[in-house]
Amino acid sequence: MKTNTESDHRSPSRRLRDEEIAAELPLPPLLLPANASPSPIEMHLMGRRRPLAVAGVVENGLVRPLDPTVKLPEHSRVIIVTSEAT
Repeated sequence: MKTNTESDHRSPSRRLRDEEIAAELPLPPLLLPANASPSPIEMHLMGRRRPLAVAGVVENGLVRPLDPTVKLPEHSRVIIVTSEAT
């Protein structure tokens, strides 16, 4: 068993919620027809927009893409990934 030597910085309520989530029963397997054939996840995602990674900078609490040619549609869904400040 791997031991974690890092400090746990979670709040007590977050730690409790994480324990509740970990204790939940796993979801049952999907009920598929007997003749269902497996397909790659790419088939499921076809017809949808492909993910796009864009470098940006935060200014006054707003994320601005560094590339001025990048235009995102209004109400686009985004995931913001940050790195530690240097």
